[in-house]
Amino acid sequence: MSADGVGTLDGDRATALPRSNGELLFETPWQSRMFGATVALQRRGALDVEEFRAELIEEIQTWQRSHDPADEGWAYYERWQAALERVLAQRGLVATTELDARAAALARAWSHGH
Repeated sequence: MSADGVGTLDGDRATALPRSNGELLFETPWQSRMFGATVALQRRGALDVEEFRAELIEEIQTWQRSHDPADEGWAYYERWQAALERVLAQRGLVATTELDARAAALARAWSHGH
């Protein structure tokens, strides 16, 4: 990522960030938070942009191979999140069990209307 956290990913069509009129496009608050966390990790040296980009490309390609192009289930930032989680787990910065436990807790809270 460049100093603004965007340039390197936008340079590759496979990983280009969603935009509207040139501005980054986030449909929900968690997407912008995920993006911001990624930029912060990169700026602190905890995340290598090339390693992340490779994981993001792989994640996107895996999704595309397993889904029909017309599938409405496509969500760019879900692929981003999966790639980020994998890179952070590979680097030992988070444990997949911790991620799974937090995801389950959030799912429970959301299912109860919290």
